[in-house]
Amino acid sequence: MMVARSLLWLSLYLSLLSSAGVPLHAQSRTALQLPPLADQVQPPQRAEAAPPPALAPAPPPQMPLDFDIAIQKAADDLLSKARLDDSVEEVNIVIDPLIDGVTGAQSSATHLEERRIVELVKNRYPRFRVVPFSPESILLKQPLVLIGTFTPINNDGDASGPRDAYRICLALADLGRQTIVSKGSARALPEGVDPTPDSFFKDSPGYARDPATEAYVKSCQEKRIGDSFDQAYSEGILAATLVNQGIEAYNAGRYRAALDLYMRAVVMPGGEQLRVFNGIYLASYKLHRTRTAMDAFGRMIDFGLKNSDYLAIKFLFKPGSTQFYNDKGEHAPYNAWIGKIAERTATNQSCLEVIGHTSATGLPALNDRLSVLRADFIKERVEAEESSLQGRLLASGKGSREMLVGTGRDDPSDALDRRVEFKILRCQA
Repeated sequence: MMVARSLLWLSLYLSLLSSAGVPLHAQSRTALQLPPLADQVQPPQRAEAAPPPALAPAPPPQMPLDFDIAIQKAADDLLSKARLDDSVEEVNIVIDPLIDGVTGAQSSATHLEERRIVELVKNRYPRFRVVPFSPESILLKQPLVLIGTFTPINNDGDASGPRDAYRICLALADLGRQTIVSKGSARALPEGVDPTPDSFFKDSPGYARDPATEAYVKSCQEKRIGDSFDQAYSEGILAATLVNQGIEAYNAGRYRAALDLYMRAVVMPGGEQLRVFNGIYLASYKLHRTRTAMDAFGRMIDFGLKNSDYLAIKFLFKPGSTQFYNDKGEHAPYNAWIGKIAERTATNQSCLEVIGHTSATGLPALNDRLSVLRADFIKERVEAEESSLQGRLLASGKGSREMLVGTGRDDPSDALDRRVEFKILRCQA
């Protein structure tokens, strides 16, 4: 009875609306404020999330240029875009010698690059004046410092691909303002490039990316115009001038002068670096000061393992063997090196992983096996020097998977690809 009466009132109400001229489509359930039917209940609508922005396509790799053209492009960018005080008519520049961006070495290529830049400054940028990289220039002339790296790369960005180009990075640093004021870059074709290290770096027994080299590379490659450069670089700039003079003296055969410069550099701020210990070792060895040379070699081992967690020693082997390479009877004193490595490891009560590496020449499986055999050979020689090291050394091999240079020349330019590394391990109780 109640349902019938409700339906009657609903029918009368709709009739009144119709007679009043209200359109039928307006006679909705909402207008009548009636609850929706169960099968018409809709879930609340959620706002659709905005689609993620499309990733910008990766920029195409730069086209490598002829070596001389690439140097000119990078130097023109550097010098023409420098943010300088317009009131200064003449700007002094010192060049902290350019280096390989991976190994930190100076080479025939980096020296040629530096000469090309000096010529360009003289011929096209009269506002700039290149002055010697010396303590006097740094202290009295307040110059800008030009730094640069020359790095073998795979031009397509394939980390495991062949090094088929060189990346040139140049930067100008203002020591007074502690900022990078200009940068320039380019890529060079490998044809005609001679990456052979100069005598000092070719003869140096040890390699590690020490803080001084890291600061140099980061200031060039990772900083932008206006950024503050690495403080460790500026703090060691005076020591760097003496180190460079020492390298020049060694390359010229002036070993006494080189040793004096390294001895002066090592006591300066930022002077305790691998290049200095290598320099003291090399100059002393040439002067037949064996005790001084081996003391420096020991300090080099301690420094490398303390600051880099590993130290690479350039034990050069005959191709495809575990026998040391003998170059006209003038090979390095490997036996003395092994003895000092054993002594310092035992004194520091360290545990080490001895890691062998090879160049890419040969089949990968053979290179893997050869790198392990070479590491085993050095491990056994070290243990034979210090019996207390039994059980504290581990040998392993990386084959050619961790090449530093990767040019595949198999000559002094990529000797570090055929290295043996010593890495600190946590000793087992």
